[in-house]
Amino acid sequence: MTVLNSFGSVLTFAIELEAKLADVYAAAGKPDWAAASEKRKQKLERVRRENVVEITLEPIEGLNGADYTLPSGGTAAAAAAVAARFYSDAAPKINVRSASRSLEQTGKQHAEYAAS
Repeated sequence: MTVLNSFGSVLTFAIELEAKLADVYAAAGKPDWAAASEKRKQKLERVRRENVVEITLEPIEGLNGADYTLPSGGTAAAAAAVAARFYSDAAPKINVRSASRSLEQTGKQHAEYAAS
């Protein structure tokens, strides 16, 4: 069980999620989605690096990595729906506005994939 109770753990989970999604999307024959996930992963890594100094150590509650497990053997759209839900849940819990905004944007992109 992965408890996501800090800025660093949420961003690390998001980065790992994007790496997994890139693999899922590539396997599903969605190379554009896979490339976009790689770009989002790099953006999230940059957000984590840039905001590490600004982080206030307020604990984050209500996020558990097990709630956002990608479906095995599911479709790319199903994986995108899980990712969209994670980002939708995580963004409001991050107290650094620029990082929260990045999570919101990433979630919207996955929501678009899930709808297609």
